[in-house]
Amino acid sequence: MGLLSLDHYSIRTADLETTRRFYVELLSLDEGERPPFPFPGHWLYVGTHPVVHLIGINPDDPEGLQDYLGDREAQSGTGALDHIAFKASGATSLRDTLRQRGIPYRERRVPSLGLYQLFVTDPNGIVIELNYDADETPADLL
Repeated sequence: MGLLSLDHYSIRTADLETTRRFYVELLSLDEGERPPFPFPGHWLYVGTHPVVHLIGINPDDPEGLQDYLGDREAQSGTGALDHIAFKASGATSLRDTLRQRGIPYRERRVPSLGLYQLFVTDPNGIVIELNYDADETPADLL
């Protein structure tokens, strides 16, 4: 047995709609097909692959979620996990949107890897790293 690739990550959230909007409106993931699980949620896609599974917590009806995934509460932050990273394109557009919406972010250059990076935190405290080709580095960082 060997690992082949990372398939997806799941976020258990008490604020499903705000989390969905962050990933769809800001990071341009597409909402797509999701099995009829006994709890609310969304599957968010890159192309044809669902890479982010959002799991909603309904405090008035927690049994479906508890029976399916176990009894855990929504947490904030990433705990021992430091961040999730995506290869991305369109750095200038995202940077402009973050500025317009007043969403804090950090940016870095990694010349040895040919990367420009943006780091932004989702509504649940999860750090998202976005890796862009170095040629997308904004002029003010060169």
